[in-house]
Amino acid sequence: MTIESACEDILVRTDGPIVTIAFNRPDKLNALTAEMSREFLRLLRALSDDADSRVAILAGQGRAFCVGGDLSLEESFTALTFQRELELFAETVLAILSCPKPIICRLHGDAVGWGATIALYCDMVIASEPARIGDPHVTVGLSTGDGASVIWPQLAGYARAKQFLLSGELMGAVQAERYGLVNEVVAAATLDERIGQLAGKIASKPQLAVAMTKASVNIALKKLVQSSMDTYIAYELATQQHPDHLKAVDAFLNSRRK
Repeated sequence: MTIESACEDILVRTDGPIVTIAFNRPDKLNALTAEMSREFLRLLRALSDDADSRVAILAGQGRAFCVGGDLSLEESFTALTFQRELELFAETVLAILSCPKPIICRLHGDAVGWGATIALYCDMVIASEPARIGDPHVTVGLSTGDGASVIWPQLAGYARAKQFLLSGELMGAVQAERYGLVNEVVAAATLDERIGQLAGKIASKPQLAVAMTKASVNIALKKLVQSSMDTYIAYELATQQHPDHLKAVDAFLNSRRK
């Protein structure tokens, strides 16, 4: 079975048992459209069912990994479409956790908001030195309803998670490694070599043992996600309808037009 993308903004490349999925909207820093989000979820499910693949690499084209959802599309959102997007995010998180193939995030540039959440739910994150990661939901008047409120405390601890989720600050790759958000930081020139080594090593192991080990490690994390996502979605929906959010998005878009 060959995994192929039906969306030009997501690229898929297969190299033996290793599949690379890359967000391909570099002019928008890989900000995700609704079409991209739906296709990404479909590709994750296809990856799960693919008998030929053993490891996946998740990447971004251009200078960013992914800066989250495209705020320029915010004006077209109704409460219903926004709720559906958040539900899609929850499905995506569970698809990443449930996929029997290990997923390595190639973090070469900024991962922001939903982009950071996607990266952190991958099984491992290998970052290059220039990369940054952060979640500025509060900056645009939103609660973190995409799963960030689960994964940040699990990786960095509650105090550090609250520091960055409540301030919206970005942190550099070296600090992210120190806080447990990324596995390794390497020079940009050696990022692909290191990821290739790691992916090849995992792909060479007995596949069922790898899949069952990933499933075992993720049992508690999946339970946390499943038990809390409905509440997180409700909180973000409430903030999305608040005037503070509408003002923040308008200010953000106006700053980009100048």
